[in-house]
Amino acid sequence: MNRYVCIHGHFYQPPRENPWIEEVEVQDSAHPYHDWNERITAECYGPNSGSRILDGDGHIVEIVNNYSKISFNFGPTLLSWLSSHHPKLHQAIVDADRLSMERFDGHGSALAQAYNHMILPLANQRDKVTQVRWGLADFRQRFGREAEGMWLPETAVDLETLAILAEAGLRFTILAPNQAARVRALGQGDWRDVSGGRVDPTTPYLVRLPDGGTFTVFFYDGPISQDMAFGDMLASGEAFCGRLLAAFTDEGRDWPQLVHVATDGETYGHHHSFGEMALTYCLSLIEADPSVELINYAAYLDRHPPVMEAEIFDNSSWSCVHGVERWRADCGCNSGMHGHWHQKWRAPLRQAMDLLRDRCAAILDSRGPAFFADPWAARDAYIDVINNRAEAKVAAFFKRQGRKGLRRADRPQALALMEMARCAMLAYTSCGWFFDEVSGIETVQVLQYAARAIQLAEALGGQPVEEAFAAILEQAPGNAVATGRVAYERYAKPAAVDIMRAGAHYAISSLFEAYGDVHAYGCYRMRGRGLRRETAGRAQLLTGRAAIASGLTGETLEADFAVVHAGGHNLTCGLRPSRDAASFAAMEADLRRVFERGDLTETVRVLDSHFDAHTYSLWHLFRDEQRKVVGEVLAPEYQAAEAMYRRIFENNYPILSFLQWLSMPIPRHFLDAAAFVVETDVRRLLGGETIDYDRLDSHLQDAARFGLALDSGALGLLGAQWINRRLAAFGEEHVDTDALAAVREALDRLSALPMGLNLWKAQNVVFELSRCCYPSQKAGARAGDAAAARWVELFSAVAEALKVRLP
Repeated sequence: MNRYVCIHGHFYQPPRENPWIEEVEVQDSAHPYHDWNERITAECYGPNSGSRILDGDGHIVEIVNNYSKISFNFGPTLLSWLSSHHPKLHQAIVDADRLSMERFDGHGSALAQAYNHMILPLANQRDKVTQVRWGLADFRQRFGREAEGMWLPETAVDLETLAILAEAGLRFTILAPNQAARVRALGQGDWRDVSGGRVDPTTPYLVRLPDGGTFTVFFYDGPISQDMAFGDMLASGEAFCGRLLAAFTDEGRDWPQLVHVATDGETYGHHHSFGEMALTYCLSLIEADPSVELINYAAYLDRHPPVMEAEIFDNSSWSCVHGVERWRADCGCNSGMHGHWHQKWRAPLRQAMDLLRDRCAAILDSRGPAFFADPWAARDAYIDVINNRAEAKVAAFFKRQGRKGLRRADRPQALALMEMARCAMLAYTSCGWFFDEVSGIETVQVLQYAARAIQLAEALGGQPVEEAFAAILEQAPGNAVATGRVAYERYAKPAAVDIMRAGAHYAISSLFEAYGDVHAYGCYRMRGRGLRRETAGRAQLLTGRAAIASGLTGETLEADFAVVHAGGHNLTCGLRPSRDAASFAAMEADLRRVFERGDLTETVRVLDSHFDAHTYSLWHLFRDEQRKVVGEVLAPEYQAAEAMYRRIFENNYPILSFLQWLSMPIPRHFLDAAAFVVETDVRRLLGGETIDYDRLDSHLQDAARFGLALDSGALGLLGAQWINRRLAAFGEEHVDTDALAAVREALDRLSALPMGLNLWKAQNVVFELSRCCYPSQKAGARAGDAAAARWVELFSAVAEALKVRLP
């Protein structure tokens, strides 16, 4: 075989967790999903694990794990999130690598990635090494094998980076064609200039390293990859396949040709709707063509070692024509969404991060030897703790890396050092510079990591760094805000949490939710005792004690607290490190005495006197719980507003009908009230265990009749989630025909909602059951089994509604 095709997908999201609690908090810009990870998982990562091949009538005839047939890499921080939030999908990705080993000569298709997408040519040598070692360790833990290749963030490269990859035992990486400078036949002949993307991408190249070693690079096909990412090539699987096969030619090529492309994995489903299906069909056409073979990079390299060598452009990348300037200068590269905006903030942002990196390195050098035999080796090994913070893993880390005689009491400070070093690296995540504005969501994320590193550095006794850091950000002009300092102080610092704020979160939320013995939120574990509650109308008083522990650093706090809720949003919490029992009893008695006589103002004053300056409000709750609690405390006000809107809608319903009959515009205030009432009721109907379809139909008819502007995306997602939940439960036992009947009715009655791609989980269940259970049930029905006949009838109707072709 002399013609091969390889398609590579770079699947990546920046780490989005709040650095203090290690949870992704709600991101409104991802509506109707909780956050961007969830949204892109629904649109891309999930569908690619079970992509569809359709027949001529648009019915699903095959479901394919795309990852098993392509080359791919996933960012380690994204895989960490997937393993926690979508473990079945995480397993499907791991399984795909194992399937690819069976398909491709024992070589898995998964590649490792430098850990948190740091631009390696702009990093110092120590950070480059750690990024590679963390990426490889994460890969080994997830995929159960050694990586053969590594994806470089933004394909940004220099010779030092390639040397580090080679030293780590890696065989190859993938670069863009514009990163090739000149080439020649291996070890002979004159060099040929191929700058400007003119390199022949159909063969691998050896790059000679400064130490005398070599490393293999594959330069992907630039024009095809560009059209995949930014053109309409993925509108058709046939066109996709045809474009790949057209790239083969015998002219000037005396080697087995590899046509290969590389794009962001999100191209398949997120950037291009149904792009994953075009990929699946393209792959099926290539597999059916005897003149060409699907392959991955490692398998090709084993069969056909390089016969060419290349020199690369140092400090080059795939997404900046100026090299790596996009991550340190106002080079003109941006998203294109705000053409008149500048990016002059990029250089000061990098300068601020460099200052922070060097200050943190100095602290690790000065404080680290008190805890670790080799602080930098400990940082390299810390990935084992990051991926599994169980006590046994932490103990094993200290056994291997800790200084002899290290006391258990010293562990929190030692772990704080490691967390400082981790956050200082996460602050270099490339997305912080990639986009247009210093106050954008991606840049605020890296500023949060910087703020966390600063907090830990200063707590560890290092020289004050925040003011110097913020002073540099003052020189970073923004577009939507004045400076980077404003972005840092307005959006990054308010996310900060210390163990006292975590305790206040537990105290306040305990007023509204009954927790078990231990409550876990993010990286914190919280245990309450002796909680006492008093009520007086809408007012409440809660007192108690709590033990708070951080799963990141092992820091602990024993605290006394009191919460006074006067009703509505008027709430005050006091929290202090625990004192003796007598002091706690005195505080509790003082508060109850004034609370019981109904003097809430005096109650708050007494609380202030007992807790000094350690008082908190609803503002201090973690964001997701904050929304939940605020919704509860303002429920009476929300209900009153809803009742007012409902009165306007219901009392004026005849007027709306009359104006609609006359084809006259309906006044905006009537429409707003109608839309609010209808959408609120539909949301409640879809959120229940059963659905009142008569009411639902009535509301949807009103929406269509009056042209109400409903949040159709959110309603469609709710409808799909209702169906997905019911079918997932049915799939466990697959015998409950009542549940199947409910799904059939829902699919029929909810068809007006735009559920679309959100039903992929339901389709997966039905497709799997159609292959494993449907044949036996159908045989039973033919033999006269009435229950089987009922099952087949209902299941067939559900399959038809979901467009799944039955065998």
